[in-house]
Amino acid sequence: MVSKEQVLDALKVVVDPDLHRDIVSLGFVKDVAVCDGAVKVTLELTTPACPVKDQLQAEAERAIRGIDGVETANVTIFAQVRPMGHMASGQIPGVRNIIPIGSGKGGVGKSTVSANIAVSLAQTGASVGLMDADVYGPSIPTILGISELPHPGPKGIIPVTAHGVKVISMGFFLKPDQAVVWRGPMLTKMIDQFINGVEWGEIDYLIVDLPPGTGDIHLSLCQRISLTGAVVVSTPQDVALKVAEKAIIMFRQLKSPILGMVENMSHFICPHCGHREDIFSNGGTVRAAERLGLPFLGDIPLATNLRETSDAGRPIVTEQPDSPAAKAFKSIAEKLAARVSIQNMQEQAAPPVKITF
Repeated sequence: MVSKEQVLDALKVVVDPDLHRDIVSLGFVKDVAVCDGAVKVTLELTTPACPVKDQLQAEAERAIRGIDGVETANVTIFAQVRPMGHMASGQIPGVRNIIPIGSGKGGVGKSTVSANIAVSLAQTGASVGLMDADVYGPSIPTILGISELPHPGPKGIIPVTAHGVKVISMGFFLKPDQAVVWRGPMLTKMIDQFINGVEWGEIDYLIVDLPPGTGDIHLSLCQRISLTGAVVVSTPQDVALKVAEKAIIMFRQLKSPILGMVENMSHFICPHCGHREDIFSNGGTVRAAERLGLPFLGDIPLATNLRETSDAGRPIVTEQPDSPAAKAFKSIAEKLAARVSIQNMQEQAAPPVKITF
């Protein structure tokens, strides 16, 4: 007879490559059922966007089949995103992780990156929100093709849902010929409204598209709520990287973790001949991340179809999912989710293994 203890011992050889611990000590094993020579196991991962879930499933089934007496092994996987460990006062109810995406300077494609990462995470099955905090140039409604407006609910504003993502933006409240000309107190009030006056519901990841710079909105966000960690977007050239470093310095001064860096407009591939052209140089963000001791999440090509889909309000990850840019966004989203899981696991004690029958 195969015992449940044997199954657990066998599964201890399966190690999560990101968390560097076995799936038993991590608390991933939730159910073990043994009937004669058939073994069924349920694993709970920390994100549906886990880039190694197929690998973990295959290794777990292989480890179980190695037990004497086992004839069949079936491993089922589901995911439950864990909240940030530093649950400080001012946390948004129901929101497990808050991830601001900044750049330091404008024109690096930060909003396009924010929108496509949010949609990519939603495509994995995660519940995702997107807060467009770029008050001066709110472009998220355009990139996501949103024409409807949010409406009041019993406890606040109901965000608009587009491409599986809950969205709030200052762009919903501005006329096309209207500009935001506000001082600091008004900006702070707006951020408070987006934090406390929106019915986000249960959200695994709230992506926050920040404006360029290191000003009032950044201060208000970092000081009022507990952030899981920030992502910094840059283009490869030195002038952009020098400004991006200012954003990194700001996040570090405000005690906000940094989950990684992204290089946008990394290179251009000619659609006719396939020739690669590094228009803005290449690899500068990778080298900057190494020098600053930060993870590098990935690079995104400079592509006409990415510009066209964004202008048309159809995110490239849904419109052209097999394009190089869409694949890059999906890979970055997976790596970002992995970084969130790593950070949250480091801040929390691993839960005990619980076997249910």
